[in-house]
Amino acid sequence: IADRREGIGVCGWILVSLSFLLVLITFPISIWACIKVVREYERAVVFRLGRILSKKAKGPGMILVLPCTDTFIKVDLRTVTCKIPPQEILTRDAVTAQVDGVVSYRIHSAVRAVANVTDVHSATLLLAQTTLRNLLGTQSLAQLLAGREEIAHNIQATLDSATEQWGVKVARVEIRDIRIPVAMQMAMAAEAEAARETKAKVVAAEGEMNASKALQKASMVLTESPAGLLLRYLQTLAAVAAENNSTIIFPLPMFGSVGHKSTGQ
Repeated sequence: IADRREGIGVCGWILVSLSFLLVLITFPISIWACIKVVREYERAVVFRLGRILSKKAKGPGMILVLPCTDTFIKVDLRTVTCKIPPQEILTRDAVTAQVDGVVSYRIHSAVRAVANVTDVHSATLLLAQTTLRNLLGTQSLAQLLAGREEIAHNIQATLDSATEQWGVKVARVEIRDIRIPVAMQMAMAAEAEAARETKAKVVAAEGEMNASKALQKASMVLTESPAGLLLRYLQTLAAVAAENNSTIIFPLPMFGSVGHKSTGQ
């Protein structure tokens, strides 16, 4: 594309001149075959005798194409969003997973997209699949589940640098879903449940330790005051009597007596 010093040659100019002459002879009928309309979101790459006519694509609007010597290809510049088929990968920690995603790209150079690659859309999709497999294979399962956004950004940067020579700009890459085997899901659920139970036991043990320290301090206070111990005894009796309709016999070290009988309603 860059080297155009040879031109189309003498024979080429003769054919172009004959084409112009044909247009003039058959005017105005030939004008309907020569004028082409390019939409706002399209660009036309014009070939004259097999050579790209200009480094820049033509359009939008009306363009003039000579019969017999000129051909053109329209290129759509709108953003294309395509789904990356599910890819079965093996993570760094030897876990099999299926990952699919979405890639959005657009053509920013119609000349490169036509001249440098046969099918730019198929090539971009295949390259996205390969890049997805290669990059995810270097990550562990935990990194894959926790760092989707960062991994998608790395895939986008890799694709963008690789498709620059095709005139393609990768706008966005998203990882849609990560599927792991059912057995692995059950193992992960069991691991998470065991971790929660361990944490619960630790919290319960810490609570028992704090309660025992509080009871130790309370016993020291009650030991210093026998009347306080008796009052606490009576409070406990009242609480038990309010909950259960029963007869309770307990000793009371009161007025030198051996014991008394009390009924709680």
